[in-house]
Amino acid sequence: MTNKTAQPTQALIRLERRYEAAVEDLWFLWTTKEGFESWWGPEGFRVEVHKLDLHVGGDLVYDMIAVDPVQIEFMKKANMAISHGTRATFVEIVPLQRLEISHLIDFIPGLRPYENRTRVEFFPEGRNVRMVINTEEHPDKEWTQRATAGWESQLTKLPAALAARKSGK
Repeated sequence: MTNKTAQPTQALIRLERRYEAAVEDLWFLWTTKEGFESWWGPEGFRVEVHKLDLHVGGDLVYDMIAVDPVQIEFMKKANMAISHGTRATFVEIVPLQRLEISHLIDFIPGLRPYENRTRVEFFPEGRNVRMVINTEEHPDKEWTQRATAGWESQLTKLPAALAARKSGK
């Protein structure tokens, strides 16, 4: 791959899910070390949060770690480390309603670092919460496809994290 200059686009990937949960529980999963570690990252990966400073301008620093043998092999074949540090900044925080995070994407071989923003909004609907995620497409079509697949995958982990929180585990 050539060394491209990444230019964030305004095009968005939109994901929407409904959960039988309290908005406070979803908020917890997005805004605490324990919650974030319980579900963040696609299947086959886990995260270890080093810093989560929940205020506008605050840092979110974590390692994304491949743990599944299939993912480890994929990362090696793609000349990517099986663990990489990730840095993000909280851009907007409206408690229990909206959260925006800007990630620094600096781990893709052949691409210069760039920012990628994700906004999540929570809409209580009776006993359910509708969660809407809008995240910027990546400047590279392949990485937009990978990121979309990654979001779809990691969102499959959220119900178990909610159940564990509800049961107090």
